[in-house]
Amino acid sequence: MAKLPLFSPIYGIRPAPGKAQEIIAPPYDVLDSEEARELAKGKPNSFLHVSKAEIDLPPGTDTHDESVYKKAAENFERMMKEGLLIREKKPCFYAYRLKMGEHVQTGLMVGACVDDYDAGRIRRHEFTRPVKEDDRVNQIKYVKAQTGPGIIAYKQVPEIDAVIKKNTAKEPLFSATGTGGVVHTLWLIDDEADIKAVSDASEKQKTVYIADGHHRSAAASRVKKFMVEQRGAAHKGDEPYNVYLAAAFPVNEMKIWDYNRVVKDLNGLAPEQFLAKVKESFSVTETKGQAKPAARREFGMYLGGKWYTMKPAVKTPTKEEDPVKALDVSVLSDLVLDRILGIKDLRKSDRVDFVGGIRGLGELEKRVNSGEMAAAFALFATSLEELISVADDNQVMPPKSTWFEPKLADGVVSNPLL
Repeated sequence: MAKLPLFSPIYGIRPAPGKAQEIIAPPYDVLDSEEARELAKGKPNSFLHVSKAEIDLPPGTDTHDESVYKKAAENFERMMKEGLLIREKKPCFYAYRLKMGEHVQTGLMVGACVDDYDAGRIRRHEFTRPVKEDDRVNQIKYVKAQTGPGIIAYKQVPEIDAVIKKNTAKEPLFSATGTGGVVHTLWLIDDEADIKAVSDASEKQKTVYIADGHHRSAAASRVKKFMVEQRGAAHKGDEPYNVYLAAAFPVNEMKIWDYNRVVKDLNGLAPEQFLAKVKESFSVTETKGQAKPAARREFGMYLGGKWYTMKPAVKTPTKEEDPVKALDVSVLSDLVLDRILGIKDLRKSDRVDFVGGIRGLGELEKRVNSGEMAAAFALFATSLEELISVADDNQVMPPKSTWFEPKLADGVVSNPLL
């Protein structure tokens, strides 16, 4: 049984001509049920009816209830039967472009080899949570398709660049505007020579990196094992379930935003006591206006209606010593959140919350000024180089270290199991 290439073409299921604008939807994990219900109002063909199918069930329905997965499958099947979604006649790649304001990134929709994920060639940098993994496994099994792509970052490959450039010069399958004004454009890559060029070039890559979508990747691996057991002797090794749906982008085109922290209390300290403890490890300067960090090892703190710039006054780990401990998110956790505030586990503590940088520092002010939070910390964005260092060292990042924007859309392309 020959091994599949790192990137394989897929029997993509995509919006029919003229239907993309009413179908594409934000990723399932950036909206809660109420937000999804509101967004899908009057939009019977929104992909939210598949990715957040609880919106078609009574409010308060447990999102992990079997009825939700059954409803998702029913809605997906309806969209296929009505011709809103169409399946390719043969496996293809797609060029996929995201445009948000001035920022543009163009990559490929691919089938990423599950065996390469299992072997660590597709490298991860985050732990997954069992409940979220289970949710994706059930969604895939019931719908019989992977409907939300993960994001893979790869170091630029000239042969892949050439195929993308050639195909994006043609007429796209569609260009549709999603939430936040992000424009999603998709081109079909169905020429056999182009398909071979991409697959062959991908095989030359020693490693690629999961940027986002750790739960989707882990779930696809579990579903493959399930399908192999189910099919027994009928399993050949080239079925669609042997790959998982991914949007692969060259590292140099991707953008990571800051991922900031807000804390609910000061661990029993008065604001001036807390500030004094912070000054034991940082030089702290009050600033006029928002203290947006301009470089690594610079932090902004919002406390008591004032902004401060903080820089470590003690030695901090280097990347060579420990790529995880060297991250700014780790430095803040070690010197402030853990040492002063007693917040030891970011995955479990309900005393800390996280705010994506796309929302701006005004969101941090709002959360503190409302009295909901006691203080906020603004960070300089983690770089892709730092992400790669951690992944190459077979380590994991602290939770909420990276915020990728623009977000992909669900419904652009799905990958069937068979």
